Amino acid sequence: MTEIKGIISPIITPMNADESINFDELRVQIDRLIEHGVHGIFVFGTNGEAYILSEDEKIKIMEETVKHVAGRVPVYAGTGLVGTKDTIRLSQKAKEVGVDVISIITPSFAQASQDELYQHYKTIAENVDMPIVLYNIPARTGNALAPATVGKLSEIKNIVGVKDSSGNFDTILQYIEQTRERKDFAVLSGNDSLILWTLLAGGTGGIAGCSNVYPYTMSQIYDQFVAGNVDKARVYQDSIRSFRNCFKFGNPNTIVKYAVAELGYPVGKCRAPFNQLSEAGFEALRAVIAENKASDMK
Repeated sequence: MTEIKGIISPIITPMNADESINFDELRVQIDRLIEHGVHGIFVFGTNGEAYILSEDEKIKIMEETVKHVAGRVPVYAGTGLVGTKDTIRLSQKAKEVGVDVISIITPSFAQASQDELYQHYKTIAENVDMPIVLYNIPARTGNALAPATVGKLSEIKNIVGVKDSSGNFDTILQYIEQTRERKDFAVLSGNDSLILWTLLAGGTGGIAGCSNVYPYTMSQIYDQFVAGNVDKARVYQDSIRSFRNCFKFGNPNTIVKYAVAELGYPVGKCRAPFNQLSEAGFEALRAVIAENKASDMK
């Protein structure tokens, strides 16, 4: 079973001017991220615009990604949909095309009880023979995975980890506490500012949107930590602050995609309507990109 660790990159989905998928540039980005040290490629994270891709597009992207990664790093795919049956169907397709690990976001819009969330994930795990990483991002879905629920789900063999994007570090700490008896259970930060602190607390890494922009820097947070160089890891962790400060100007995944384009890659914009950045935001972003480029940040 794939070991869930390191900096896993929720790769952006490059698009052409007509909003079709740019598969040539997707392959370029896969190579770029792997060459700069990321430990996994994750399609259909928030930065991959999972919320706006059709199921057919997702299947094609999974196929192309698995083929191009060619075993260099594990391939993760976000296969969570609102319904349990729909999630099972897409997850089974991920297994069929060769994805290594699936990540399943909580259902969205309709409010779900913790019992309903538990049954949702349990049913998926029983019907999909793959490693599953739970995904908690309540600000986007409206449903939060309680630590006790994660602890209970960790007793299911093929549920192997959880990603927390709540931004509340105490949630990560409680996830670690609730799953401590499961030695191979991974707790990942979905907030890039908390990766080092998650590692120090006993987590295993992060699914880091900023790795689309600075893959080497993000990877070094993990690599320096496991090498015992915590002070160096902290330097890399702190270095992303100026870029993350740009998130105040808009949707973070929109900012990330604009930033990759500013680096010279034709990745296109996010799909409408989630593709706008104010002039003030763009100026601030360009200034940060230029400053970091001058310091050879990559």
